[in-house]
Amino acid sequence: MAKTDADAPRTGKLARSAITGLAAARIGMAELSHRTRKRSAQAQAEHEAALGRILFGALGQLRGSALKVSQLLSMHPQLLPEGVRRELARAHHQAPPLNRALVGRVFRQAFGQEPEALFDHFEPIAFAAASLGQVHRAQLAGHGTVAVKVQYPGIAATIASDMQLMRAALRALAHTDLPLPTDAVMDGVMAEIEATLLREVDYLQEAEQLQWFAEHAAQPGVVMARPILSHTRAQVLTQQFVPGQPLQAWLATQPTQAQRDQAGQYLWDWFMHCLFVLGRVHADPHPGNFVFAPDGTVGVLDFGCTRSLSAGFRAQVTQAWSALLRPADDPQRHALVLQAYQALGLAGADVSLPTYRTDLAPALAEMQAWQIEPFTQAVFDFGTKTPPPLTPPADQRMLGRHLQQVPSEMPAFERMWMGLMHLLTQLGARVHTRGAHWLAPTHANH
Repeated sequence: MAKTDADAPRTGKLARSAITGLAAARIGMAELSHRTRKRSAQAQAEHEAALGRILFGALGQLRGSALKVSQLLSMHPQLLPEGVRRELARAHHQAPPLNRALVGRVFRQAFGQEPEALFDHFEPIAFAAASLGQVHRAQLAGHGTVAVKVQYPGIAATIASDMQLMRAALRALAHTDLPLPTDAVMDGVMAEIEATLLREVDYLQEAEQLQWFAEHAAQPGVVMARPILSHTRAQVLTQQFVPGQPLQAWLATQPTQAQRDQAGQYLWDWFMHCLFVLGRVHADPHPGNFVFAPDGTVGVLDFGCTRSLSAGFRAQVTQAWSALLRPADDPQRHALVLQAYQALGLAGADVSLPTYRTDLAPALAEMQAWQIEPFTQAVFDFGTKTPPPLTPPADQRMLGRHLQQVPSEMPAFERMWMGLMHLLTQLGARVHTRGAHWLAPTHANH
């Protein structure tokens, strides 16, 4: 059935508020039902999944930037329980297609012309879609096949209201028995997500990022497109076409272990180079932003969500992780980690070493071990990597008393690390992680 303007994001404040209000009510009902059931690990997992489906269902109706919020939230390992995050991650694979009339409207507003007048050939049916736009193939003289990303009309106008509605929905979750972080932590993550969305709806900014990464972040086995500025505007981005298959389609071809290892090695080396050397990272590494060639070459897509990480931030992360790689009985281990956390602003200056050792270290131990695990072996088998652990409610509350600030760079960094771990785990790749090389202090100061 043909799509109409009604398929554009719902921008009416009353309609969007009603959707979120209904979701909050359904969350409350689900919580009451859960409390009457026999408690078990299976019941808890089912409850988390049910709450995740309620949230995702509301965001799916809101559409607009709400699906992108869903996607970004799913990539924060310490923010929401695994069952909720798994449901929200479905936003990676769902997008509302635009009809030809809406695509034409975007082009007329951006260029004053229809797409058929700008390109030698323009395919009206999108071949790929994301939460903020969709991608069409086209032919352009002098460039051959190009990819043209068209932003959904009205998407930018929904960001502020979507963030308010998402905060309201998360407040409803706070009345459940789910282990959630403190309000300060949640507010910090949501503020970073809102800033990310505002950058992502500006395709001129993304074109600049594309150009920068193509010029500075070139690495063997990694392909990045360059933008074609003559055919790019704030809501339309034209770039070189990057061939390859999405991850699941590529895995369905049954690549050999050697091919999966090669793709994983390319990804690992590229992200480590961006993180520890360049200090500028692709901060939205979900599977939909990568394509794979038969030989394991990886194409990296969508540079709307990138983040610069200061030398100071990288130095303190390096210090913390290097300290965590020391033996458990090393007398300097806890002191160095606490020092790094205080320099980052994660831990207050009043947190003493005995408090860190007896209270914070045990509560953080599982997540810290999960983060640094790839560096513990010269060759790490990501096929054995488990999902990130969930911090129990009591530990969440205790951490909230001592870890009350979130550095502005931390949410994007954690999202990047979570996404990379997920990619490599899906690949089942065995990767030379070269921990001593990447965590050498000299790299953190480049």
